[in-house]
Amino acid sequence: MFDLSPLGLAWMALAILVAGFVRGYSGFGFSAMTIAASSLVMNPLDFVAVVVVWEAVMTLQAWKGAGADVDWRRVGLLTLGAVLGLPVGLWVLGMISEEAAKALISGYVLVMCLVLLAGWRMKAQAGRVATLTAGIVSGLANAPGMGGLPVAAFFAAQPMAPAVFRATLVAYFPILDLYSAPLYWYHGMVSLETGKAALIGLPLVLLSNWAGSRHFLTTDPQDFRRFAILLLGGLAALGLLKAVL
Repeated sequence: MFDLSPLGLAWMALAILVAGFVRGYSGFGFSAMTIAASSLVMNPLDFVAVVVVWEAVMTLQAWKGAGADVDWRRVGLLTLGAVLGLPVGLWVLGMISEEAAKALISGYVLVMCLVLLAGWRMKAQAGRVATLTAGIVSGLANAPGMGGLPVAAFFAAQPMAPAVFRATLVAYFPILDLYSAPLYWYHGMVSLETGKAALIGLPLVLLSNWAGSRHFLTTDPQDFRRFAILLLGGLAALGLLKAVL
């Protein structure tokens, strides 16, 4: 599948299990971690649509009880920005080589990890222009399937209630995925292999996400999130070195 060797398949299975557990435990980083891991053994752009399918399933699982806390104004502004940004991001990826795409993806993930680790904070909630801009960045970043990182970082920097933070992300991501799917298909990022991989890997995704959500570990979710960011940064650094050397 995707011309992966047995060792490559084993690596991706491990990456899915770890990324699913991290997402279930801390609510963070499944797409970025899986795509970053895939760049070490394959063209990560071939795996983007697969990861988006898995993210959509997990997001739907998280929807129960979230509707009342959604900030729909933010969702609308983010979506408008993503509508503008995603086609540009896909055009850029289509103009560069596979190795350049790997380097670009890994570099982006490293930057986002540094932003998240820096813990930058705003004194007040962002206005319309800033939220629209965050949506554009999210759209650009969703070309390789990682549009959630900039929005999560943007929300984390603001004084937002945790319930609103979570619910607004849960509402935004399915809309982003629905908009992205036909554009992925148009750009040749969806194939029969996409469906096969999504079905085969789905049990691993659901199992690991469930295990993470059970909080079997005693680590505080915020501390675990920091560990996840460091792990993600390490994967991105390895991917960047592999792409440029």
